[in-house]
Amino acid sequence: MKKSLSRLDLNLLHTLQLLTQELSVSKTAKKLNVTPSSVSKSLRKLRDWFDDPLFVKTPKGLAPTPFTQSMEQDLADWLQISNQLLQKQSGDSPKGIQFDLAIESPLLLFTLTELIQEIQTRYTDAKIKTYNWDYDSLEALISGEIDIGLTGRESHPRSKESLDLLPYFIDFEILFTDLPMVYLHKAHPALQEEWNLDTFLKYPHINIVWEKSETWALDEVLSEQGLKRNITLTMSSFEQSLFMAAQPNQNMITTAPRYCQRYTENLHPDLVCLPIPVNVADQAKLQIPFTLIWHKRNAHNPKLQWLKDTIKSFYDNIKFD
Repeated sequence: MKKSLSRLDLNLLHTLQLLTQELSVSKTAKKLNVTPSSVSKSLRKLRDWFDDPLFVKTPKGLAPTPFTQSMEQDLADWLQISNQLLQKQSGDSPKGIQFDLAIESPLLLFTLTELIQEIQTRYTDAKIKTYNWDYDSLEALISGEIDIGLTGRESHPRSKESLDLLPYFIDFEILFTDLPMVYLHKAHPALQEEWNLDTFLKYPHINIVWEKSETWALDEVLSEQGLKRNITLTMSSFEQSLFMAAQPNQNMITTAPRYCQRYTENLHPDLVCLPIPVNVADQAKLQIPFTLIWHKRNAHNPKLQWLKDTIKSFYDNIKFD
């Protein structure tokens, strides 16, 4: 028998939409500012109404049934239209919105001020939490602890950080493509020599650990030629490695994305930026696609759609060359 929509509490649809995002009764309760028991009661009513279990328990939390997955876009569209109608009536922005962002540092610093301003203009009482993208960020994105990520991936065909290796339920969009560069102090002795691969490998390197790995595409490129870097110092971030490379009276060099040149111009003006001296084919293997990453369940989430468009607008107007 066809059920009348007038008999359905529309607040239950909001609960269902949040459950599809959070995949957790307790996290949904926290977002709604109610008890987990209240969310469980709402879920029972929804199951009765739709005559479907909607979610099943797994070791990693709730998993949506095929029926729930089929409704995800419709629920997101419904919520977006509802919010638009309410905003027209009240003139207010939605309340209680939180943004959890994981963005590679120092890339985050370039647009953080403008991004905060845009968020607070659109969502006046929004809470914003930022994280540096690291090894655990993808899992946090999958579990719903992070809304969206922005990080560099790798182009080398054997890289473990290739976009092709992202899980099928992760969506992404490349914002721009960058290249790693060499950074060294302006008084570094290498600047008195011809800049070639021999010079590059002659001096000790400062390395960083990236997603728990101490090697990256450059090491693969060098290994193919039977070469390797002389790594004498390993650090945990680009900021740290650039700081150390900028210290005078030492002969270490480091590598970091080209966009970091804007960062060093402000904080480490004594650093010189040079290309990694490899051939064109190897340069292509070193390209870094900086990528906006989100879970497919958020593909039609109004908050995330707005956030993606806002971040994309910043990088559309920024050149890193």
